[in-house]
Amino acid sequence: MPPIQFVVDRRDAGQTLAAVLKSRFGIPWAQAKRIVEGRHVKVSGQVETDVAKRMKLGKRVEIAPGVVEVKKVAGTKNEVEKGRADKKKAPPVPAKPTPRLPAIKKPTLRAVASHSAAHPSTPGPEIVYVDDAIVVVNKPVGLTTMRHKDEADEFGEHGQKFLTRTLAGLLPGLLGTPDRAVTAVHRLDRDTSGLVVFARTRAAGESLTQQFRKHSTERNYLALTRGVPKSGRVASVFVRDRGDGRRGSTTDLIAEDGKRAVTHVAVLETLGTFALVECRLDTGRTHQVRIHLGEAGTPLCGETVYDRPISGKPFPDSSGAKRPMLHATRLGFTHPETGEAVGWDVAPPADFAELLTRLRR
Repeated sequence: MPPIQFVVDRRDAGQTLAAVLKSRFGIPWAQAKRIVEGRHVKVSGQVETDVAKRMKLGKRVEIAPGVVEVKKVAGTKNEVEKGRADKKKAPPVPAKPTPRLPAIKKPTLRAVASHSAAHPSTPGPEIVYVDDAIVVVNKPVGLTTMRHKDEADEFGEHGQKFLTRTLAGLLPGLLGTPDRAVTAVHRLDRDTSGLVVFARTRAAGESLTQQFRKHSTERNYLALTRGVPKSGRVASVFVRDRGDGRRGSTTDLIAEDGKRAVTHVAVLETLGTFALVECRLDTGRTHQVRIHLGEAGTPLCGETVYDRPISGKPFPDSSGAKRPMLHATRLGFTHPETGEAVGWDVAPPADFAELLTRLRR
C-alpha cells in the first residue's frame, strides 16, 4: 500500500501540521497529534514530529500507509488517483484513553545545554498536552499569555482583533477548534518562557482556579542571576508600590493590599559572579520570583525593573541578557476530571541555554 501524499495548498498554508491533518482527513486533534509524534509523517522527505509546525505553501506531506482513512483527498490529479487506487480503507488509529501522566524528571543541566542545539531559533507555542478539559502549553518568549481585562473592555470583542495576539487567542486555531475559546487560569510574563495551563471547559476552569488560589499546584522556575543568592525559604508581604512605584515587599504586615509571598530558592550551579537557580513557588504572586531575587541583591540577568534597592541605582549587569532570564520549567496539579496528579517539565529556550553556556566559560 503506497503512502498518502498531498501538497500544501493555499487553504493549508500557515496552519499547523496537526490542524492540516485534522481538516483533510476529518480526524480528532488527539489522533493527528499521535500520528505526528509517532513519526508517521514526513514533510519534504523528512520525518516531522512537531504538531505545531507551520505548513508552507508547496510543501509535500507524506503519511505512512495504514495510518488514516482516506475520507477526502484534495490536491493534484495524482493525489486523487492515489486515493481512488486505495480501495481498502486503512484502519484508523485506535482512540486511547486519557493517559495517566507520571511526574517527569526535572531537566538536567546537560538537557538545558543541549536544548539550544535542538532549537536554534525561537519557537512558537508548543502544545505539550491536550484533552477535552485542559491544554498545557510551553509559552515562548515575547508572547502575552492573555488579554488584560481593562484592555479587553476598552476595545471590545471586535476591536481586539487589531491588537497584538495573545497565547489565549492563538490556541483555539492551533487546536483546530477556532470557535472554542480557552480560559487562562494563571499567566506568565510576556518575556518569561515555559509552562502554562488553559481550561477548555467551565468546570475545568473552576477546578484549576481553586487549585491556584489554594496554592496546591506545583510551579518550579529556572533562573540565571547576577550574584549568587542564598539557598532557602524567602517569605514577605507584597504590595503594589513598595515606595518607589515598583511592586515589592513591605514591612507593614497589615498593609491594605498586602499579599503573602513565599519562594524556595536553591542554587543549582555557581557561575563566578552569576548563578543558575531553581525557585519553587508556594504562592503565585505577580512577578514573585523577580521581586524576591531582586530584593536579595541578586536580580535576574536582563532584569531592568526589580534590579535596585528603593531609591538606589541598578545593580550592574554584564551578562548581556536581552530579557529577564526566567523559565517556568515545571507545572503540576490535580487533573480537573480524572483527579490524578499530573505534571510536566520543559527545558529552557535557546537564549537561556546559550547564556548559560557562555557564563560557564
